[in-house]
Amino acid sequence: MRRIGLFGGSFDPVHLGHLLVARAAVEEAALDRLFFIPAARSPFKPDRAPTADAERLRLLRLALAGRPEVELDDQEIRRGGYSYTIDTVREYGRRFPEAQLFYLIGADHVPTLAQWRAAEELARRVEFLMIPRPGQPVAAWPPGFRGRALHGFPLGVSASQIRERVRQGRPITDLVPAAVAEAIRNYHLYL
Repeated sequence: MRRIGLFGGSFDPVHLGHLLVARAAVEEAALDRLFFIPAARSPFKPDRAPTADAERLRLLRLALAGRPEVELDDQEIRRGGYSYTIDTVREYGRRFPEAQLFYLIGADHVPTLAQWRAAEELARRVEFLMIPRPGQPVAAWPPGFRGRALHGFPLGVSASQIRERVRQGRPITDLVPAAVAEAIRNYHLYL
């Protein structure tokens, strides 16, 4: 049985923390493939419009280049509107009916899982891989949900911190892949 990982998020911008989590998930859950799935728009952040889709996709392609175990999937961007995890999970169930599906989730989102769209179906369809936040306790799984915490490579960096550093004119070279830092600079993103 194939083991497929799904890593959703705004990736605005993608950073080394995302890539380290991806590496930990592939290794610790023995994933055959991990898909990065940028959201069109988060239903949990209705007041925040992400950076243009084309720019986020460009940065993800640069960050994922040369990593054969991961792949970019832009289905949520192509669908448009709010991105609901269950829609994406259903699509992967159709594409890979024989696969076991894993979904990467930040520890801060675990307590809200029961509020997600079609939560009971989601709990049946995927096993969650929790991404612990450095210095924060590991959250308990809501009833009906199953998963485990990843252990490797925690890095206390967020996309919002990176956007703020760019606005302030501070370096980001140790926080994102070099090609991503160069593209952010060249395309004047996050100013």
